[in-house]
Formats: sequence, structure tokens, C-alpha cells
Amino acid sequence: MSRFDSGAAIALVAGAVLVASTVLVMQALGAAPVAPVAAALGNRAACAAYSGLPPGWGSDPRAGMQRLPGGRFVLGAADGYPEERPVREATAAPFWIDRTEVTNAQYDTFVRATGYVTEGERNGSGAVFRAPPAGRGEDVAYGSWWHAVRGADWRHPEGPGSSLRGRENQPVVQLTRADAAAYARWLGRSLPTEAQWEYAARAGGQGERIERGPRGQDGQPAANFWQGIFPYLDSREDGYADRAPVGCYPANGMGLHDMIGNVWEWTADRWHGDHQPHGTGAPAAISADEGLIKGGSFLCASDFCTRYRASARHPQDTALGAVHVGFRTVSPAAL
Repeated sequence: MSRFDSGAAIALVAGAVLVASTVLVMQALGAAPVAPVAAALGNRAACAAYSGLPPGWGSDPRAGMQRLPGGRFVLGAADGYPEERPVREATAAPFWIDRTEVTNAQYDTFVRATGYVTEGERNGSGAVFRAPPAGRGEDVAYGSWWHAVRGADWRHPEGPGSSLRGRENQPVVQLTRADAAAYARWLGRSLPTEAQWEYAARAGGQGERIERGPRGQDGQPAANFWQGIFPYLDSREDGYADRAPVGCYPANGMGLHDMIGNVWEWTADRWHGDHQPHGTGAPAAISADEGLIKGGSFLCASDFCTRYRASARHPQDTALGAVHVGFRTVSPAAL
């Protein structure tokens, strides 16, 4: 019997495994035992105080989720990257989605309850960003800031010597798509399709300004993206050098945090280049090796990668964990 069939239902319905694991999570990650507590996220003080476990965790099967009504929306962007075209209308049925990216604390609870070992741990390495020395200019080859680091996994995001201590409330990273899907199945959920994800990220809006970055009316960063000169200097205008705790920025119009920036997010879809006419929202089975990620990350910058937009999309090796890729989950509205 798979660890994800009856075992998942028992853990979720009874809640005992999750509640017990909540204490173990905080002990393992270097903090005093803390139960899930309500948190009005949306600013730096609130996200810093957040335990990483949403209210109702261990008892409510939809803990930390928001119900979206569904509807028709515009998928893609005419003025974005070529792969964001053609623009077309799409439909999303009602569904539930995580209000934040899945946190280290949540994923740790899953691992403790199931004994799951991630592909990243079995593979033995992960992709880690390292800024090149400033001043080298054009001598730096494109992509040379990425390094395959032995020992980099979800518990050690930057490799040996790094840990999750004090990062319980940050998005879990260094997971393959299968690792993300395993967590989702454990909770009786799934990864979102691209259409679901983009519908949630747009939150009823359509237009996006590519050049200015995600900023509020006051000009301040409204998401965690790179401020400065990529890849040499991050000015940390928003106070974060890399991943921020979830929920540090105001929610979008649907009550969801960090749909843009912080970390890219896995979807259920496979990469298929430009938009195909899969209007039902069903995953497009084109590339078996490349998945589709959405949302941009803390490495997206106005002078390099302007994929900090709802319509932005990018291929990602499904078997590769990376320091800037996380996920969130969805479930049908009927549940």
C-alpha cells in the first residue's frame, strides 16, 4: 500500500500525527515548540512572527487555503515574452488554493508523518545561486551564477552549512516537481494547472507593466524581487537578500500572498513552449522532462528577468531542485 493512499487520509482526518508533528517541527528546526496560531499576514512584522503553520493545521483539511469562485479570464500577455502568446480567454472552475507558498514547517510535518525522502536528497545536489564578484561586467557568462552544489536539499537550501533554523516560515525549496506533488497528494490535493495558477495570480486584473516591477502606489516593492543590478548587487530595498518569509507583502485581490516573486512555483503542467489551445486547463503533455513554473522569484530583476508577472512562465527540469523554486497546492471546491 502506498504511503499516500489510506495513510494520508488517516493522518489528515484524525489530525493526531500532524498535531504531534507540529511540536517536532519546531524542535527540529531550532525553535521552541509552537502551536499553529492565527496570523494576519501582509507586512514584515506579521510574517516574521508567523510560525509557518496556518491556523487549523492538523485538524482542518483546508487549513491555510482560500476558496476562489472561478470564472473566465485572459491567459497570457501580448507584450510579454514570446512564450506568453497567443493571448486567449480561459476558464477556471471554482477551487481552493493555498494562501501562501508551502513553508518549511509544513513540509517538515509531511516528512515526519510519512518518512518521505525527497528526490533532491537522493540525487545528492541542487541548484544554488551565487552572485559573481561585482565589476566583472561582460566577462561573466550568462547563467554562470548557478552552481550544482553537493548536499543542497530542502533541509540545507544553500548546501552544507546552511539550515532551516529561523526559516520555518519561509517557502520550502530544493524540491523536484515529484517532491511537491507528493506533499500535495498527502493532503488530498494537487499542484495547480497553469490556468488555475494564473487565474489566482491575476485576481481579476488584466494589465501588467513589465518595466516597473511589482511596486505599490507608494513606489515601494509589493513583492520580493531583485532590486539593484543583477546579478552583482541586490540593494535589498525591501529588506530581503533572498527568500522572504511567506506573507510579508499585502495579499492580492483574492487574498493570496506572494503569487508574484519570492519563489517560482511548480504547476501540474508540462512545458510546451507558447500557449497551446488546452482551454480546459488540463495539463499539456508535450515535454516529459520540463515542467512549467510560474510567478518569478527573488532573482527576477527589471534589468534582467521581468518574469515577476502573472502571465510569465518558464520551463524547469522536473528532476531538479533549486533554491528559487517552491510551490503551493489546490483542491476542488467541492471538497
